[in-house]
Amino acid sequence: MLAFVTGSTGLLGNNLVRTLLAHGHQVRALARSREKAARELRDTRAQVVIGDMSDVAGFADALRGVDVVFHTAAYFREYFNSGSHASALEQINVDATLDLVHAAHTRGVARFIDTSSAGIIGLQPDGSPGDESTPPWPGSAGNLYLASKRKVEPLLREYSRQTDFFIASALPSWMWGPHDCGPTPSGQLIVDALRGRLPPAVPPGGSSVVDARDVAAGMLRIAESGRSGERYILSGPFMSLGDILAMLASLTGNDPPRIRIVFAGAVTMAAVAETWSRITGSPNVTSVEGIRLMNARLAVTAAKAERKLGATFRPFRETLADTVGWLRARLGEAEPRLAVARRLAANVRGS
Repeated sequence: MLAFVTGSTGLLGNNLVRTLLAHGHQVRALARSREKAARELRDTRAQVVIGDMSDVAGFADALRGVDVVFHTAAYFREYFNSGSHASALEQINVDATLDLVHAAHTRGVARFIDTSSAGIIGLQPDGSPGDESTPPWPGSAGNLYLASKRKVEPLLREYSRQTDFFIASALPSWMWGPHDCGPTPSGQLIVDALRGRLPPAVPPGGSSVVDARDVAAGMLRIAESGRSGERYILSGPFMSLGDILAMLASLTGNDPPRIRIVFAGAVTMAAVAETWSRITGSPNVTSVEGIRLMNARLAVTAAKAERKLGATFRPFRETLADTVGWLRARLGEAEPRLAVARRLAANVRGS
């Protein structure tokens, strides 16, 4: 099988490229930066295609001969930084996704696997974990990232119905794992922990979590044995933020946060963090919308994927330990370069 992977240098895309290659498939990996692709995929046999989701026509001919498109690219990490994002979210997560589907279909691609989000799934009326048929979480309409995923899913299903093109959706929960070079907010939390900067207080709530490697394996199974028009939740267990931070503290040699703050306090802290990020231009892993999402305590079940696809999900502590190990090695490589850059900058300022 020849697969085309968008977002190939992201957390999910990178792991998906490696999963596909490990199973004997060929991969064309879409990346915006040749330098980043060379750095992050240098130990793979992927054929790198340089292109941007904002210009699907610019790389569309690379879809010829492809059997399956795995679409993992999204306007996501940028959403956690300051500024207005509504236009970019619509352009990349909705319009460009539809452009990509059409480009794939007209160039003879057989299957298209889209990456949505389990964050759009609500709880059952009795409070039990939601599944693929559960109505959306009402709060997803106010979260612009989740709203974009919620909007594009029915458009993809309608395109599939009209053209008889195989389209299925993977809905991962909060992803963690190695090869988080961005890093995503979860990876940044681990980076902060490795640098001795765990949050001093625990916000309320939590989330279902999943290893990006297990999501990648699940997406391959969707391509192999899934059904067109179906959506598949790919997720491990629900974890409270307190349990995640305590586990992370034990793996990184930190003291776990002892202070528990209420929802209103967490929202206030997140608002301050957003303001600081906007003033300084620094990355921000805590947002008001993120706190609201965590406080909703949305749990989902992957029973359908386990039953229909044979999907499996490893224990979260194993995921967290592997991610800590990968990022620790990554920082070990990056810190000397950072130190040199700082010395050079100091020399320039002093000259």
